[in-house]
Amino acid sequence: MLWLSEILLRRHDLGSFDELVRTVQERAREGEMFFSMDVKPPFQDTPEDWEDRLEAAFSAALRE
Repeated sequence: MLWLSEILLRRHDLGSFDELVRTVQERAREGEMFFSMDVKPPFQDTPEDWEDRLEAAFSAALRE
């Protein structure tokens, strides 16, 4: 299980929502099967539909 809070705690170098999206995709490609969004990303550019966008990025990467 991949938790959003885990990514944010481990990856202090992330500076934008787009970087977070790429990280979520990488983790999905590494074999994570489930993704839980337990916190809101703290980035200034986090869009209102952040949950939908992260879920879509994760799901798309699983299908690659």
